[in-house]
Amino acid sequence: MVQLLGLTILSSFITAILLVPFIDFLYKIKAQRQNQHTRDPFNKRTPIFDKFNAWKVGTPIGGGLLVIVVVTILTLWAYGLFRTTINPWAIFVLLFSFVGFGLLGLYDDMKKIEPSSAKNPFFGLRLRHKFIIQWILAFIIATVFYTQLGYHFLFIRGIGITALGFLFIPFAAFVIVSFANAANIADGLDGLASGLFLICLAAFLAITAQQIDQSLGIFVAILMGSVASFLYFNIYKARIWLGDVGSMSLGAVLAVIGLLTAKILALAVIGGVFVLEIGSSLLQMLWKKFFHRKLFPASPLHLLLQYKGWDEPKIVMRAWLIGFFFAIIGLYLALIK
Repeated sequence: MVQLLGLTILSSFITAILLVPFIDFLYKIKAQRQNQHTRDPFNKRTPIFDKFNAWKVGTPIGGGLLVIVVVTILTLWAYGLFRTTINPWAIFVLLFSFVGFGLLGLYDDMKKIEPSSAKNPFFGLRLRHKFIIQWILAFIIATVFYTQLGYHFLFIRGIGITALGFLFIPFAAFVIVSFANAANIADGLDGLASGLFLICLAAFLAITAQQIDQSLGIFVAILMGSVASFLYFNIYKARIWLGDVGSMSLGAVLAVIGLLTAKILALAVIGGVFVLEIGSSLLQMLWKKFFHRKLFPASPLHLLLQYKGWDEPKIVMRAWLIGFFFAIIGLYLALIK
C-alpha cells in the first residue's frame, strides 16, 4: 500500500507541474470551444444547456489528453518495476480502454475546437457513428476478458456466482459503453465529473488493496493522483475541461476497473451519481421518442437542478457528497464477508 501511495504522489506531482504549460499550449493552438450552440441526440438545439454554459466559451478543452499521456507513461514504467506479478492481458484491457476511448473522444472534440470541421466528414462524429465505435472498442475489451482473463461469471453478494458463459461479452461491453457515456454526460459542470472520478478511484484503490491485486492497484493509484491534480484546475471557475477525450476514457476505464475486481454491484453503487446522470438522460430521450414531449424540463440531472435555480458550485459539491456516500456503501458491499 505504501508503494501505491507513493505512485499517487508522483503522478499528482508530475501532472501538476505539466498542467500550467499544457493550459498555455491549449490557448496557443486555440483548443477552445468557439461557440455555445449544442444539439441533442435528435439533432435539436438545446437552449437551456446553452443558456447556462454560454459564459464558458473560450475555456480550453482536452485536459484529459494530458491525464492519458501522464498516466499511460507512468503505468508502463511502474509495471516495468513489478513485471513479475503482472498479467499482461490485464494491462491490455486497462490501457486499451483508457487510450482507445480517449482517442475516440479526442476525435469527437475536433468539432468543438474548430466549427468549420463540422462540415468536414473527417472531423466530428454523428451520435450513431460514435456509438457504433464505442461498441466495437467495448466488444474487443470484453472478448479479452472472456478469452484471455477467463471472466465468464458475475458475483453478487447474497445471490452468489452466476456463470454467464459467452454472454459475459455483451454484458461487459454494455457496462463499458454505459459508463463511458455516463461520464461524458456528467462532465457538464466545472469539477463535477473529475471530482466524482476521484471519489470512485479512491474506493477502488481500497478494494484492490483488500484483494492484494498489485497490477490493478498500480494503475488506480497513478490515475487517482493525476485526476486529483487535474481537479485543482477544473473546479469552478475551471481553467481547463476534460473534454470528451477525458470523460469518455475515464468512464470506460472505471468500468474496466470494476469488471477486473469482479465487483459489478459495487461498481454500480460507487458510480451511483454517474448512473443517475445517464439514467435521467435516457429517460428523457425515451420519453421524447415515444411520447413526443419532455419528461423533465431539462436533463441530465445536473442541468435540471440548474434549471430549478441551483448554483453550479452548490450542485457540484452536493454531488461530490452524495458520491462519497455512494462510495462508502459500495465499499461496504464489496468488502463485507
